[in-house]
Amino acid sequence: MPGPRKRSALIALLVSDQQGGSQAAILEELRRCLLDGGVPPGTAIPLDEVAQVFGVSRIPVREALKTLIGEGLVEHQPNFGYQVAKLTPRELHELYVVREVLEIAALTAAVTAATEQDDIEATATHEALGQAIKAQDVRGYHRDSRRFHLALVRPCGMHRLLAMLESAWNTTEPVQPMAHVSDDVKAVMHHDHGEMLAAFLARDEERLVAAARAHHGRLRASLAALPRHTGLFVDTD
Repeated sequence: MPGPRKRSALIALLVSDQQGGSQAAILEELRRCLLDGGVPPGTAIPLDEVAQVFGVSRIPVREALKTLIGEGLVEHQPNFGYQVAKLTPRELHELYVVREVLEIAALTAAVTAATEQDDIEATATHEALGQAIKAQDVRGYHRDSRRFHLALVRPCGMHRLLAMLESAWNTTEPVQPMAHVSDDVKAVMHHDHGEMLAAFLARDEERLVAAARAHHGRLRASLAALPRHTGLFVDTD
């Protein structure tokens, strides 16, 4: 039997610019909140309260949630309702393996296709990431780490591959795994990012791939060390 419904942290984060919002606008706003890291896995999503925020019936909200179920961000249990999806530790590990494979493929193509503007963007996101670390801005660190990785792979121009990479990344976002690592680990990760950026700017594919593989190895090691009883994961005991 499922336990009592948790109080939703989602409602306070939802922003509606106008009443009677479209289903597309509701979907976009719900997705934004879930990917921003402020709504932990397992958080209840009260259908009626979400509908009230947007000034709509339950129907467009339910349809938006169906889309998010398909994206792996939301799950539904009969007689319990909707909640932010949880992963098992093994599922989280598998998604990071998928992310590595897709990212390496994208980097291989991106490094030779990149332009000066891509260099500027990648450098700027790397600097923003460093500032987030200095400020101990956990959510900013998570957000800018993603921006940095995407800045390196976006020049590949392989839209289907990038869509698959973003989909795998999105599914892990509510967990915010990097929010649970130490400052020392963040510093090592940032050094990895610096190595990746230097190789990208030099258009050195071999060096870039090697740096990315080393980085992903450290990511997997940090995942293995995440606490299992935080409520973020499916209870597999």
